[in-house]
Amino acid sequence: MRGIRERLDRDVVVGAEGYLFELERRGYVKAGPFVPEVVLDFPEAVRELHREMLRAGAEVMVAFTYYGHRDKLRAIGREDDLEPLNRHALRLAREVASEGDALVAGNICNTWVYDPDAPETSGDAVREMYREQVQWAVEEGAELIISETHDYLGEALISLEAIQESGLPSVITFASTDEVTIDGYAYDEA
Repeated sequence: MRGIRERLDRDVVVGAEGYLFELERRGYVKAGPFVPEVVLDFPEAVRELHREMLRAGAEVMVAFTYYGHRDKLRAIGREDDLEPLNRHALRLAREVASEGDALVAGNICNTWVYDPDAPETSGDAVREMYREQVQWAVEEGAELIISETHDYLGEALISLEAIQESGLPSVITFASTDEVTIDGYAYDEA
């Protein structure tokens, strides 16, 4: 199996995305918290969605850990499920990826903990959340990490740092709600 870099050298790589909204549409995720508790509560729904993505041509199965970080799970009273949720999401993605020629991506995302007015203190908290999620992804055999929907360049850079520490390839994405990030950087510059 070729890794992400080799695949990109050859052609475009199609990734699976939209898990949160599709699982919400199917009644497994609640609007509001948007926490991937479905991974533990209804794993067969996540497994089936991975299979649908694989059949549709996705070459990257993304572990459904969007908002599966410490702060978000604490907010809904499921912080004790943090590690099991992350590891199980990665195992589900791996299981389906092995049914085809797909890669497994660990997934981290914006936290709403990062504060551009206090980048060092808030950044330390964010960094630790990212490091633990990335470490679990490494231990579960992820081949790359996607860090997504960042509003702040500062937080995106912290995620990149955590991923680079792991040695895995990274994909960083931004949520474009304006012509610049919230901390004032043009997207092409970010």
